[in-house]
Amino acid sequence: MGCCGFEMGGLGCSGCRGLVQLNPKVSAFQRRFVGEVRRCEEMEKTFSFLQQELRAAGRAPGPCAGSPQHVLREGQRFTSLPAPLGSPARPRALSEREPILDPSLHQHLDRKINFVAGVIHPWRVSAFERLLWRACRGYLVASFVEMPEPMEDPATGEDITWVIFLISYWGEQIGQKIRKISACFHCHVYPYPESEASRADTMTGLVNQIQDLSVVLEETEQYLAQVLDKVVVALPTWRVQVQKMKAIYLVLNQCSFDVTEKCLIAEVWCPVRDLTQVQDALRQGSYTSGSSVECFVQRVPTSESPPTLIRTNKFTAGFQSIVDAYGVASYQEVNPAPYAIITFPFIFAVMFGDVGHGLLMFLFALWMVLYENSPSLRQATNEIWQTFFEGRYLILLMGAFSIYTGFIYNECFSKATVIFPSAWSVATMANHSSWSSDYLATHPSLTLDPNVTGVFRGPYPFGIDPIWSLATNHLNFLNSFKMKMSVVLGIVHMGFGVMLGIFNHVHFQQWHRLVLELLPEMIFLLALFGYLVFLIFYKWVTFSAADSMVAPSILIHFIDMFLFTSNPGNLPLYRGQVPVQTVLVVLALASVPVLLLGTPLYLRCRRRAPRTGHPAPVAAEEQEPLLEGQESGNSVNTTKEDMESGGHSGDAEHRDFAEIFMHQAIHTIEYCLGCVSNTASYLRLWALSLAHAQLSEVLWTMVMRHGFVGLRYVGGVVLVPVFAAFAVLTVAILLVMEGLSAFLHALRLWGAA
Repeated sequence: MGCCGFEMGGLGCSGCRGLVQLNPKVSAFQRRFVGEVRRCEEMEKTFSFLQQELRAAGRAPGPCAGSPQHVLREGQRFTSLPAPLGSPARPRALSEREPILDPSLHQHLDRKINFVAGVIHPWRVSAFERLLWRACRGYLVASFVEMPEPMEDPATGEDITWVIFLISYWGEQIGQKIRKISACFHCHVYPYPESEASRADTMTGLVNQIQDLSVVLEETEQYLAQVLDKVVVALPTWRVQVQKMKAIYLVLNQCSFDVTEKCLIAEVWCPVRDLTQVQDALRQGSYTSGSSVECFVQRVPTSESPPTLIRTNKFTAGFQSIVDAYGVASYQEVNPAPYAIITFPFIFAVMFGDVGHGLLMFLFALWMVLYENSPSLRQATNEIWQTFFEGRYLILLMGAFSIYTGFIYNECFSKATVIFPSAWSVATMANHSSWSSDYLATHPSLTLDPNVTGVFRGPYPFGIDPIWSLATNHLNFLNSFKMKMSVVLGIVHMGFGVMLGIFNHVHFQQWHRLVLELLPEMIFLLALFGYLVFLIFYKWVTFSAADSMVAPSILIHFIDMFLFTSNPGNLPLYRGQVPVQTVLVVLALASVPVLLLGTPLYLRCRRRAPRTGHPAPVAAEEQEPLLEGQESGNSVNTTKEDMESGGHSGDAEHRDFAEIFMHQAIHTIEYCLGCVSNTASYLRLWALSLAHAQLSEVLWTMVMRHGFVGLRYVGGVVLVPVFAAFAVLTVAILLVMEGLSAFLHALRLWGAA
C-alpha cells in the first residue's frame, strides 16, 4: 500500500479508500461546499416526507370535525316545542316568544331567553351540573345528551364521546357566570343562535360547507394519488442521486485547493495493486466532466502507519466481522480471521455438540446459502433476519462442527446412537460373578467392573461408548471428561494465539520482542497451565482401572504447586514432583519482570547508543514508483523531515520511555491475569456442554417420553400434537436460545486467545 495525492481537475476518484482530511482545523460550517451539503440534506428531508406520504396513501381520510353541527342538531330538540300527546307532529313555529318550559308561565313571556351551548368531557358532567346549579341558584335550565359517535379532541388527539349541553338562562349576570364556569371545566362553547330561523339557516350553511369540503377533499385525494404515482417511480432515482451528490460534496470538503484555487488536491490511502484502476477512473472522470486539465496521481512519502485493508468475500466476511469486533490488526500484522474459520465454529460445537441439533442448524444455513441470490431473502428489512443471513456461512460451519462433536459425545436429540457395538461385555461379567436370583432381585442397578477379565474389550472406535447412557454415573463421567477436555482445549488455544506473534515479530524484524516478550509469555503459560495439561495426560496414561481408587487429585497437586508444599494424603504422581513444580513456579514468576522491563530497557539503551550505521532499508514496495514512468514527488502536506526519513522511522525513536513502560506494564498485567482468568473461563465449554445435554434430555423426558408412556404406544393421532410440541420447544429453546448462548460464549472464548 502507499499514500498518493490526487490533483483533480474534474470529479474525484471513486476507487480510493481512506481519504485523508486536509482541512482538520476548519470548522464544518466554514468549509467550501457546506452549502451544497445542506441543500442535499434538505432534499433528503423532502424525500422522507414523501416516503411517509406514500406509506399513508392507502388510508382513507377521517370524518371532518363537525362539532358545531352536532350542537345545533341536539340543541334543536331541546328548544323545539313538544307536541301534545296523541297529536300528529307539526312544524315548529318560528317565534322568539314561544315558551320552551311551561306554556302556563305567562308572567315570564316578556323576558328574552339566552342560550349557552357546547360540549364537555363526559367525566366532568356531574361536577359541572352541580356547580351550575349552586352558582346560579337554579335560574337556568340545563340539558345534556351524549353524541352519537366519538370525535377527536383537538388538544390531545384522543377520540372522546362528548356530552352536548344546552343551558337557557335569564339575565346577563347569570350568563357571565355560566361562561366562566364553562371555561373552568375546559368546555368547548359554540355560538347558538337565539331564533329558530337563524339556527335553521346555520344548519343549512354547515351542511353545504361540509359537502363542499368533501368535494374538495375528494379532488385533492385524486390529485395527490396522481402525484404519488409519479413519486413512486422517481423517488428511488432521486434518493440515489442526492446521496451521491452529498457523498461527493462531503469528500470535496476534505480536499484542499492549490494556490490558484482552481485545482482540488486530495490525499488518500490506496492499495498498490489498485493504482491502475484509480488512474483509469480519474481519466474517465476528467473525460466525462469535460475538464481541460486531466487528473493525475502523485506518490507521497509519509511516516504515518497506513490503514489496514483486509479483502473479504461472502464466505470470510462473517468471520472477519468477529475479528474486527475485538480490534482491527495493524498494518501488515497477521490477520487472525483465517484461523477463526476453524477455531470459532469448533469452540461453539464443543458447547453445542448434538447430531440432531447440529443437523437442523446445518440444513437451515444450507438453505440460506443455496438461495442467497433470492431477492426476498436478500432484501428483507427485518434486522434479526439480516443478522442470520449475513452470517449464513458461519452458521453452516457451526452446524457441521456440531454434528462432528455430537458424534464424539454420542448424542442425537439427547439419545445415544449405537454406530458400533459396545466395548463392554455384560455377559462376561455375569459369567464370572456369583449373582443369585435374590441378589438380582434386591439390586436393580448393577455396576460394570472393568477389572474382570474380558468385560472390557478395548476402546470404542469413535466417540463415547453408548453404554454410558445407561450407567447411573453417566453425569459424573461426563463431568470429569468434559472438564479436563475444556482445560486442554483452552490452553492449546491460548498458546496458539501467543505463537501467532512470531510471524509479526519476524516480519517487522523485531528480534528483541521474540526474546523479551514472546519467550517470557510462553514460559509463564506453559510452566503453570501447560504443566496442568501434562498432569491430566500423565494421569490418564499412568493409572488404570485397577488402581483408579488410589489415583491422586490433580487439583490438589496444582494448588500445592503454588503453595510450595505437598499433601501427605494426596500421593505424588511421579518421583521428584515437588522440586519440579517449585522450579516451574519460579520460572513463571521470573518471566514476569522480564516481560515487564525487558522491552522498555532495551529500547532505552538502543536510543542512547550512538548511531554509526546506515538507515534501515526501505521496503521494496515503497521504493517502486507509483506508476511506470512517474517519479516520486512531494505533496503540499509533506514536510522536509518526512522526505529525509524516507517515510520510515522506528517506533521507539518517537515515543517517550514513560509511555513505553506504561504500555508494557498494562500488557504484562493483562497477559498474566488473562492467563488465569481465561483458563477458568474456558471451563464454560464444560458447563455449556453439560447444560445443553441435560436440557435436551429433560425436554425429551418431559414431552416425548411421557407421551409414549401415557399413550402406551397406541393412539398415533395423539402423538402428532406431542411431537409438534417437542419440535417447537426444540427449535425455540435448544436451537435459538441455547444456540445464541453458545455463540456468545464462543465469542468470549475466541477473544481470550
